[in-house]
Amino acid sequence: MATSLNGIAPLKKPRTDPTHPVTVVLGSQWGDEGKGKIVDMIAANADICCRCQGGNNAGHTVVIGENAYDFHLLPSGIVNKKCTAVIGNGVVVHLPNLFEEIEKNAAKGLEGWQDRLLISNRAHLVFDVHQMVDGLQESGRGKNVIGTTKKGIGPAYSSKATRNGLRVGDLVGDFSLFTEKFKKLIEYYQSHHDDLEVDVNKELERYKVLRNKVKPFVKDTIPYLAKAIKDGKIILVEGAQSNVLDIDFGLYPYVTSSNCSIGGVCTGLGIPPHCLGDIVGVVKAYLTRVGSGGFPTELHNEIGEKLVNVGHEYGVTTGRKRRVGWLDIVMLRYSSMINGFTHLALTKLDVLDDFDEVKIGIAYEMDGMKNYDSFPALDEDLCRLEVEYLTLPGWKSDTSGARNFSELPQNAQNYVRKIEELVGVPVKWIGVGQARDSVIEVC
Repeated sequence: MATSLNGIAPLKKPRTDPTHPVTVVLGSQWGDEGKGKIVDMIAANADICCRCQGGNNAGHTVVIGENAYDFHLLPSGIVNKKCTAVIGNGVVVHLPNLFEEIEKNAAKGLEGWQDRLLISNRAHLVFDVHQMVDGLQESGRGKNVIGTTKKGIGPAYSSKATRNGLRVGDLVGDFSLFTEKFKKLIEYYQSHHDDLEVDVNKELERYKVLRNKVKPFVKDTIPYLAKAIKDGKIILVEGAQSNVLDIDFGLYPYVTSSNCSIGGVCTGLGIPPHCLGDIVGVVKAYLTRVGSGGFPTELHNEIGEKLVNVGHEYGVTTGRKRRVGWLDIVMLRYSSMINGFTHLALTKLDVLDDFDEVKIGIAYEMDGMKNYDSFPALDEDLCRLEVEYLTLPGWKSDTSGARNFSELPQNAQNYVRKIEELVGVPVKWIGVGQARDSVIEVC
């Protein structure tokens, strides 16, 4: 990436090549950036919307009229009636929660999902035993808790890596073989946790029922997507979690158990890299996170409480109160290097409407050195560094009714342009409210 003399990268030109039919939406911070809203907007023109990694530890909310749909495993694009939803091979699936999620959203008005849902036969299953082990592992960490959602995601990926996991294809295949493999999985965990109690027969009876429920949706999604690409279908990939929660690039060990950066799109769906087109990085106008670990721009004052209350900063999946702070450009530049963002989608700008001033963390200082674009690998370094801030005047004006960039107050426009300048990537969309149409497209 080219760099100007003052260390600020020039804006990238968006890709417009029609031979790159796959658009990707990724989180750029610590998750909870509002990806569901952006996915819902883009999916209005998509033929297929995919999840490529993670499990029901993710949570995306889409607000349509009076209905707020909460998605954890289903791709958010399923709310659009012409869009097929694909749960890829890189996702780990807890089937009871999947069908519970479907039922809850169907009760809110989700229609036609039966004909528009596909699940990869290579996707690994999350069992209740994984969730139990997740809780045991977290409680065993004492004061060094990671902040896992205890949904069994980490243990399920561990089963995948140690090759004793079970996949959706195992369940819909020979059930006697599934039974044998399931018993071995339980024996494995019980050999490591003496007090782990599992009613194996009851679980197997439950999965006999789930087997019949899920079977109509199971498919080898890799040739399905390959044909869709060849046929010129518009494909949208919805990332879960975010770059700074990525198992490789995130703040280890306070990370999720999958690659939620751009590489996870290819491995989690079987899509070749050359088919990727626009890569949208979703950025909240300030910063939030849940769980433990360092947070350089975190606010422990009335400004932080105001951000929590105005922004309704509570987790979709857990209901946990989020930690809040000012926007961190070092983190954002780091995410952009890894993922190659072609555009940014800036969400929840309206939450900053009533602040006298807004700050942006533009550099880290540690051991006498200043750093503009390297996010620390070690949490202990993140906890001891100092942040250099750029302070901008607030706009003290309601932006929720704006639908064109020119309608934003000048200071709000300046804030957006400053983010573009510092990151070197253009902002294409700005979210100014919860409603489906509360988005400004920047020309």
